[in-house]
Amino acid sequence: MGCNPLLKEGLRWAFLLLVFLAGCAGQEVRQPEEPARTDPELAASFEKEGRKAFEEGRKGAAVDAWQKAVELDPTNAVTVNNLALVLKDQYRFAEAVKLLETGIAHSPDVAELHFNLAVIAELYLLDLETALTHYNRYRELTKADDQEVAGWIADLERRLE
Repeated sequence: MGCNPLLKEGLRWAFLLLVFLAGCAGQEVRQPEEPARTDPELAASFEKEGRKAFEEGRKGAAVDAWQKAVELDPTNAVTVNNLALVLKDQYRFAEAVKLLETGIAHSPDVAELHFNLAVIAELYLLDLETALTHYNRYRELTKADDQEVAGWIADLERRLE
């Protein structure tokens, strides 16, 4: 039995259309990334707004303001640390850790960033290796004989053996 030439031609075009659409769907089109916009003056304004909101007990508003401040100036370790601690209080541990890691990338010698990352990693995420690394870095930076932290380090080393 012969195939209708119009039907055959229609099927061929349908097949070509499917192949074309499949090829288009498989290709990802990316826009060039814009460099991060920094503005320390505007960041300082958002930091101040966040501090006021926090002091008034409006933690959600503080988070919003501090997130804007950090986006505009990720080198401000105090704002990064404050935001991370509020995120921790909101049980947003993974976000807090990521923020602290970003803060450390910009300010590697700020002991408080290492300390808070270690505490969150150990107590909330059970990431003992990360905790140990950052407690040790905290001790190196503070050069203090903090017996409490020394005890935590010894405990972590035992638990990791």
